[in-house]
Amino acid sequence: MKKLKHFAEAVITPCALYLLAVMPRMAHRPDTSLFDQKYFAHRGLHDNTGDAPENSMAAFRKAVEAGYGIELDVHVTRDGIPVVFHDHTPERMCGVSGTRQIRDYTYAELQAFRLGNSNERIPRLEDVLLMVQGRVPLIVEIKSEDADISLCAPIDELLRAYDGAYCIESFNPVVLLWFRRYHREVVRGQLASDLHKNGEYNSFLSFFLTHLLFNFLAKPDFIAYDREYEREPGRRICRRLYRIPSAAWTVRSREEAEKLQKEFDLFIFEGFRP
Repeated sequence: MKKLKHFAEAVITPCALYLLAVMPRMAHRPDTSLFDQKYFAHRGLHDNTGDAPENSMAAFRKAVEAGYGIELDVHVTRDGIPVVFHDHTPERMCGVSGTRQIRDYTYAELQAFRLGNSNERIPRLEDVLLMVQGRVPLIVEIKSEDADISLCAPIDELLRAYDGAYCIESFNPVVLLWFRRYHREVVRGQLASDLHKNGEYNSFLSFFLTHLLFNFLAKPDFIAYDREYEREPGRRICRRLYRIPSAAWTVRSREEAEKLQKEFDLFIFEGFRP
């Protein structure tokens, strides 16, 4: 009996706690049929060297015309306007030096910038929704790196009024927790990667984020994982044991997409057309 007790303490109990920690939403799951669309264009069907750079209206129009779902990124400006942009600063895409983040600008100030070498400007989320009009499904990534999740409410207000199929996702499990509390019906996804290998965050936090150990709080409906680390056990458990969809990001060739077919259910792609 003592040996059995020691075995339980050493093996069974930690395994049970791990399975509970990575457990996604199990009861009252929402409809995830939006993932019948298998391919989502990463930041639109874009080309950063041309006239349809990432997260631009032109790139989103091209994705809609080609029939692909769209993955896009959302910040909220200083004056409370949800805008579609990936980075936390405009330096890379707009050539603006300095440390001011997108949330430190007003929407009017951002309109002075151009995206890449194009005449495209940073769009409002509202304008993207009006253009898409439900013709393709959307994956809306909410950009938040800290405990300030005040951006969730204005984004959610726009999305509630939208008639098309969409879901939200974020690296920040606190964002998912906000939606779990205030908009339980929306499909929510946990974004993740091997942050320890990428050198991001401190070791304790990166360990929990990498291995999806905040799922017990966020209760995601799907996992979007960096396709370079598809063998991460938490992601596999969520897909195979708990039966929730798994998205691969960012897939950059047909060959890579074909290779990952058995591990993932949908693909966020760029640089080619599936």
